[in-house]
Amino acid sequence: MTSPEFHEQPAIRRAEAADADALTALMHASRAYRGAYASILQGYRVTPDYVARHRVFLAEDAHGTLLGFYALVCSPPELDLAFVADEAQGRGAGRLLLTHMLDEARAAGLPGVRVVSHPPSEGFYRALGARRTGTLPASPPKVTWERPELWFDLSATATPATTAAKPDDSPSPPLTPLEPAPSP
Repeated sequence: MTSPEFHEQPAIRRAEAADADALTALMHASRAYRGAYASILQGYRVTPDYVARHRVFLAEDAHGTLLGFYALVCSPPELDLAFVADEAQGRGAGRLLLTHMLDEARAAGLPGVRVVSHPPSEGFYRALGARRTGTLPASPPKVTWERPELWFDLSATATPATTAAKPDDSPSPPLTPLEPAPSP
């Protein structure tokens, strides 16, 4: 099925070690993490080792342009990263990536997936069926704001959240620390 926002359906593929620098660049270019939220990304990068250890998938258009990516950690189950390129937001790339992530989690037999959300992204995740389970306190100096904690229930009896917000399809990622950039 072709998304009305793209002339051709974006392709999703497993990220490779060679993609690590491009994923890091997309992450650091995100306007969602400028200003007050910039501190959480300082010194962080997606490394080839990180890509090898986790289920990292990316979306690209027909020309090979990187549209976004996500990282699913299976133990414990958590959406560790989800980024959509600024120019691809609002076009369905985020929904496509998150739907793929949920399919991957189901295929892995996970009971659900935890998301520690960037505060402006909570509505996006709830629109896709996540429910809020709590709030994580600030953890200065990098994270000086509270973060919504959500859960995608993948059990056979789970149903989408009835209190889902209107989808805005412009996710900014949940973020938990990756590996710090090596010291010079």
